[in-house]
Parts: sequence; C-alpha cells; structure tokens
Amino acid sequence: MIKAVTCTLALLASVYWLPLQAKEAQVSDAEIVQRLIDASIAGYSGACPCPYNTARNGSRCGKRSAYNRAGGYTPLCYEEDVSKSMVQDYRKRMKL
Repeated sequence: MIKAVTCTLALLASVYWLPLQAKEAQVSDAEIVQRLIDASIAGYSGACPCPYNTARNGSRCGKRSAYNRAGGYTPLCYEEDVSKSMVQDYRKRMKL
C-alpha cells in the first residue's frame, strides 16, 4: 500500500513539477527518455520491473523481471525501449 502511494505521488510530482522546470531551459531528448523510463518503473507495482533492479532479498531481478516475462505489464527499462514518437508525444503533452 505504501509503495503504491509513493509511486502515485512520484508520478503526480513529475506531471506537475517537470513542466515548470522545462520552461527554464530546453529539455534534451536524453532527459525526456530518462523521465519516461523513471515514470514507467515507478508505475510498476511489483518488486522487479527491470532486469537490472534488485528483488526484495537483494538479488538481481534478471529474467524474473516484468521486462522479461511474456504478457502483462512491460515497463520501459532501456533507452532503446523509448521511441522518437514517445519523446515527441511527451513534449506535446508537457508543452516543451
């Protein structure tokens, strides 16, 4: 429950706070890619969204991660998972 609330707060903060920061300076595509990855991972309710994350017992998630499992939620974990159209959509949505 606490994790879900924390994730929700993180997403809400990024939705409202990031556009304010963006007005101060032009945001690079690399920064947007990282924001999308961070938001995707934060939105995952389980312990292992990406292979490079660690499980609750401290071991690496690896093939147990949601990223490697067929079906269901597939988080954005790597830069190559984020398409140029996703970056453009983010810019439009955030008015960057």
